[in-house]
Amino acid sequence: MTHRYFTRAEYLIFFVTCLASLLQAEKNSSPNIVFLLSDDQSYTDYSFMGHDIIKTPYLDKLAKQSVVFKRGYVPIALCRPSIMSMVTGHYPHTHLVTGNDPSAKYFEDRDAAKAKMIENVDRFRIIPRILVEEKGYLAHQSGKWWEGSYQRGGFTHGMTRGFPEKGGRHGDDGLKIGRDGLKEVEDFLDLAQKEDKPFFLFYAPFLPHTPHNPPAEYLNKYKDKVESIHVAKYYAMVEWFDKTCGDVVNSIEKRGLKKDTIFVYLTDNGWIQNEESKKFAPRSKQSANEGGTRTPIFFTWEGQWEPQDR
Repeated sequence: MTHRYFTRAEYLIFFVTCLASLLQAEKNSSPNIVFLLSDDQSYTDYSFMGHDIIKTPYLDKLAKQSVVFKRGYVPIALCRPSIMSMVTGHYPHTHLVTGNDPSAKYFEDRDAAKAKMIENVDRFRIIPRILVEEKGYLAHQSGKWWEGSYQRGGFTHGMTRGFPEKGGRHGDDGLKIGRDGLKEVEDFLDLAQKEDKPFFLFYAPFLPHTPHNPPAEYLNKYKDKVESIHVAKYYAMVEWFDKTCGDVVNSIEKRGLKKDTIFVYLTDNGWIQNEESKKFAPRSKQSANEGGTRTPIFFTWEGQWEPQDR
């Protein structure tokens, strides 16, 4: 028997296909959906993936309740095209977003090139639009988002102003989520519950992404366990990110909505911390090596999907 590994685009195509079928049912069978998206994290850097120093108790707990794919692969080791693959189910050669920004080397009018690049999101029935326009969901964007404003992405609510607004790039106002609390997420959950509507929550915090400036409570756990302060800071950022994911899950659970909610976890691309600087090491981000392209992916629906490794 031959075996092959699946890229995230294929996993998401599979997921969206199953979801579309699932949502043909009556309203009481329309689950809430939460995307938990890590930003620049190696596939090794979780307790449930076997790391012997980093602690990720909240994601570990969720993974134990999930269908887990430990060998997922992103189609490209860079955030923007990777996220586009996530929301469209297409590879970069189809959705045409192959980098973060148009290169100044090839475009004199970069603003025009940026606008043209964002137009690609209008060509697809992306996940937020499907859920909002066809299924009556409320949808909230927070954290990383490159394709203009949250409204252009089909979200009903969100934080990102996007290009061409001043400072509108890769998430702008949305990048404070997680790092500065979860107020916007909490307010959205209250609204969705008040209106008695299913919701899609896109939680993509700027974590553990640089700047690696973790709270002291996390850094103090790691600075004596490794020789490099840069590595210690990165490890602390991973645990900080894990805690925010736990806070999102707990916010949904305390509202009595966990059994009605599908959680999807994955990361946009890999990262290996350079021991000598704040930068990433070779063979990780922006490379086709496993350190840049591999990610665990898991799906959770309590009481509906049997926990297992696949």
